[in-house]
Amino acid sequence: MSERRTFYPEIEPYRTQMLDVGDGHEVYVEESGNPEGKPVVFVHGGPGSGTSPKQRRVFDPERYHIVLFDQRMAGRSTPHASTTVDDALWATNTTTHLVADMERIREHLGIERWQVFGGSWGSCLSLAYAQAHPERVTELVLRGIFTLRPAELSWMYERGHLEHVYPDHWAEFVAPVAPERRHEMQLAYHELLFDPDPAVHVPAGQAWSGWESRVISVLPDEEGYRKATEPAQAVAFARIENHYFVHGGFLREGALLDQAHRIAHLPTVIVQGRLDMCTPARTAFDLAARLSDADFQVVSDAGHAFSEPGNLDALIRATDRFAG
Repeated sequence: MSERRTFYPEIEPYRTQMLDVGDGHEVYVEESGNPEGKPVVFVHGGPGSGTSPKQRRVFDPERYHIVLFDQRMAGRSTPHASTTVDDALWATNTTTHLVADMERIREHLGIERWQVFGGSWGSCLSLAYAQAHPERVTELVLRGIFTLRPAELSWMYERGHLEHVYPDHWAEFVAPVAPERRHEMQLAYHELLFDPDPAVHVPAGQAWSGWESRVISVLPDEEGYRKATEPAQAVAFARIENHYFVHGGFLREGALLDQAHRIAHLPTVIVQGRLDMCTPARTAFDLAARLSDADFQVVSDAGHAFSEPGNLDALIRATDRFAG
């Protein structure tokens, strides 16, 4: 067996900017790698996680023009989700708005077509974008497939499912919720997370974000847990996720699978960790069944995180192949 691929060396952006996308929102956009290289956009997960320097490093910087952006209210985009419960701002943070933001970024940067790379929620937004604008996509690289169907959300956030795998971490997750509300965790958390009192929304944000960080990888990641539960990041991440989840991702149930034929002609790689407890393999298999020409890879020893060795190896092999 050949040696597994790992991250390319650290690089810094050669340009960063804040782009006004309307509705009172500005999104952070950065470019790195080769300005004359093959364009690729990294679509981060969550929703609400924001970008990180490691995400630049799954692409060969000599061959790729690498675009990262923080989605509305996440990361370095403004306003930040940890600081506002303004209904008007939240009403203009939907999947449709984010797809439009991606088009605005592409046009602003003068890119004709680009590769779209996304994992977890990023796979969902990547699918939504590609189905809306297939003529603007050269290839798709998708990981940890997530389409926000009710069963996918229930698995992660409602009783009777993942609590049987992580009963100790589940107990920490349900702790902020009154016992009589634990049959509707997502709705109960919505009230806690959008309560204006920090004494309410900060512990709720930390519990929500901490739960996800506990189950995202096969091996424990204490550094990841520490970062995930830092108050401002935890509240922003939890609020944005919960906002999308209680609204079903602002998508018709099953829409992304039903519309998969719109992108069947695009070269596509699907990477799925067999041990993924966050976005179980069922959805990846459902998508692969609709994209019969896709290169579908199930990584036997990986969970959900893109940085786990098996996932990372498969993803970098895909970006290397598509770099030309």
